[in-house]
Amino acid sequence: MSIDPGAVEAIDTHVHVESDGRGRFALDQQLLDASARYFKAGTNRTPALDEISDYYRERRLAAVVFTVDAHTATGHPALSSEDIVTQAAAHADVLVPFASVDPHDGPSAVARLRDLAAAGAKGLKLHPSLQAFSPDDRAHYPLYETAAELGLPVIFHTGQTGIGAGLPGGRGIKLRYSDPMLIDDVAADHPSLTIVLAHPSVPWQDAAISIATHKANVYIDLSGWSPKYFPPQLIRAANGLLKHKMLFGSDYPVLTPDRWLADFAALDIKPDVRPLILRDNAATVLGLHGPGLDGPGAADARLRSRQLAAPPGADQPGTGRPAPGRARADLPAARG
Repeated sequence: MSIDPGAVEAIDTHVHVESDGRGRFALDQQLLDASARYFKAGTNRTPALDEISDYYRERRLAAVVFTVDAHTATGHPALSSEDIVTQAAAHADVLVPFASVDPHDGPSAVARLRDLAAAGAKGLKLHPSLQAFSPDDRAHYPLYETAAELGLPVIFHTGQTGIGAGLPGGRGIKLRYSDPMLIDDVAADHPSLTIVLAHPSVPWQDAAISIATHKANVYIDLSGWSPKYFPPQLIRAANGLLKHKMLFGSDYPVLTPDRWLADFAALDIKPDVRPLILRDNAATVLGLHGPGLDGPGAADARLRSRQLAAPPGADQPGTGRPAPGRARADLPAARG
């Protein structure tokens, strides 16, 4: 079984697995506590994979799931990407597992990525600030070359991060590693590598838009911020030149898809662009295009996507009920 993109309302391209369900967590307690304060997270901060799959299945959503392996920089043992890939296979109707490896592991990271891809990983997640590496360092090029060879998209965290926020020195986490211009070199030197710049890249939003406009292999996911806080230039780009390059992402569990989708419904996005952002662009990046987008149930799914994205209070054709209202929105977020 695999995800039928025509049978889901949207594809969330940015979901963190924060717990293995056996008492181990993706971050140490200090970073978990600090991020919970920063994000004002009101839901379960550390859901395990089974909980995530239930949550998304109930909402008729699909999700790209991953952890971040930063054991060299943080000294904290990473959750097992092998376990995530294996467990996600039992929820293949809603979950797409991505691997994470520590770039500082060099050839071992490359070999591990190959093993994870063989086991079922569909992409790679990297967080330059948390993992403390510069994306344009050529020491990491073998990792990118392997991802390109295996057909694995790579999600790079970009911009500000809530991890370490409010701690002295930000716990040593350096924001400059997440400047998207460092990834421009990667995109230029690896044209067959699909790259996703995660989050509105504040304070480098214009740079991210420029890169995604210039490089055919670069996309932007819109996770980590409530859409009500999106910069105006990001909204213009989404409605225009980059309408095929923008991806729905929530940053669950620190930002829920319920809240993101409710605020997105109020955003000034063209009707024909909404389903692209919510589902169709992600299906392209993930290689999910197929019969599901045009087969049985596809029309119903497209209608549900329009209902999901309509402004609050708008009557929905064929439903006889209003769209959900906007959820409470706090400060902008960007986890990783």
